[in-house]
Amino acid sequence: MPQLAPMPAIQIDQTDLLRFGGRWKANGGSLSRTPPESSTQLGQLFDQAVGEALAVMLGNIPVVTPQANALTPTPANCVEVGPVRIVGGVRPQRYDVGYRPDGPRFAFDSKTLNDTKSIGKNFLNMVNDLATEATTVHTRFPYSLVAFMFIVPRPCLVEGARKAATAIDTLDRLAQREHFDDPDHLAEAISVVVWDPDQGVVDTAIPTPESRLRLERFSEIVERIYVARYEGLPPHQRLGLPELETGTLAGGEFEDEDLDDLEDVEEANN
Repeated sequence: MPQLAPMPAIQIDQTDLLRFGGRWKANGGSLSRTPPESSTQLGQLFDQAVGEALAVMLGNIPVVTPQANALTPTPANCVEVGPVRIVGGVRPQRYDVGYRPDGPRFAFDSKTLNDTKSIGKNFLNMVNDLATEATTVHTRFPYSLVAFMFIVPRPCLVEGARKAATAIDTLDRLAQREHFDDPDHLAEAISVVVWDPDQGVVDTAIPTPESRLRLERFSEIVERIYVARYEGLPPHQRLGLPELETGTLAGGEFEDEDLDDLEDVEEANN
């Protein structure tokens, strides 16, 4: 079984953001929904980065594209980079990144706001979507981590400063699900990524450096909560314990004799 490792920070190449920044400026301050350099493709850039970082944390497992409408992944122990279908307590929902070796353990969605008008027009809908997406996972899978990333060009926040401040405060309140029995509508991790179309970099001042919404803190928060909930449970090997034969994850369980072995080891260590 692979051992958990530190989750790398989420990083996006400056040349990629500059490419989208050039398109944003050429379009008069917006990204279209169609290629090239569409809003969807910008979100996918971050989805891939999150999926690859998560796979490292989980023991350098494969990153794959999910099969359409599949409720379980192939292979069983892999990170899927969207669309990942999860049948939750509210409705079936597709997420951009998922890890579901025995049911959903991690579900992630990226959301892009690409012009000033969309911040005021779409923010309330965005918050409603976030709460619903978190709730639909947590009502059926309370131990699962649900995470979001909101990606917005810096000029849009500067022009709509009051609405932007309200949006960031609201997202901060929603990003506080530390324990599995916390309210279902909250998320374990949310990042607000404010990017500069001229420089191709992530803004260092918005959100504030100490905010839990900073992109730099995303991996740290996900790792801390995931380890607290799942370390030592299949398919992860706890440090200091012998490797146990678990067979395939298709059934999602240890064999009975493996559980007996694990209990013997724990008793010997006490």
